[in-house]
Amino acid sequence: LNFESFQKILESTSITDSQKVQFINENRAQIKQILETKISSMDFKTMMQKRALIKFRPLKNSFTKKGDKILLAKALEINPSEVSGYIKNVTGAINNIDSIKGLSPEKIEMLKTYVYRHGSKDELVAFLDYELSKTYDIERSLYRTLEYYSGGIADYFIRPIHRMDNKTLIKVYQTINKHIKKAKAEGKIDEVRSEKVAKWALIQIYRIQNNSKLINAIKTYRCLK
Repeated sequence: LNFESFQKILESTSITDSQKVQFINENRAQIKQILETKISSMDFKTMMQKRALIKFRPLKNSFTKKGDKILLAKALEINPSEVSGYIKNVTGAINNIDSIKGLSPEKIEMLKTYVYRHGSKDELVAFLDYELSKTYDIERSLYRTLEYYSGGIADYFIRPIHRMDNKTLIKVYQTINKHIKKAKAEGKIDEVRSEKVAKWALIQIYRIQNNSKLINAIKTYRCLK
């Protein structure tokens, strides 16, 4: 029995609630050990993906954010009230190797997962910069994060609360273009591909921005009705 198998049992529709209660009673000791164990980065990422955020439901999403913050705090072994400050400190030093020596890649991945859901725009850009600096395949990383339903930055801007303004559009593209050029300089991608990827990324970012504006317009219209 592990965290994932226990979670699947609770989510199962082929097992009755009575059977689930019986299972919990019979496996109390194991379950206690699982739930008191530190959450791994993979566990955290899986839970975040299952805790869907909903368009035009800021109240529901605010409760989801509170729950996500508690899960992140548990995974980092800190108090939930310390999460915002923790993220701010890491954001300021994330691309300085000496400053984050004590921070494992697993913890950075958990922070990135949280920031891509609930962080500020500046935090998002900082973690995008870090993510692209560590990737071995710039194309694959960009295609993943700029497509919807991938847990990347496209999903961040699909919510009305996270409008992509022009300043953010410039920051996101500059960050992406910097790493495309770096990959080309290192021989990881040729000039023709780098130009195509840079063009695709800019078009995709612009599409994301306009989807963001449309979503916000629909939200405003609904409020005025």
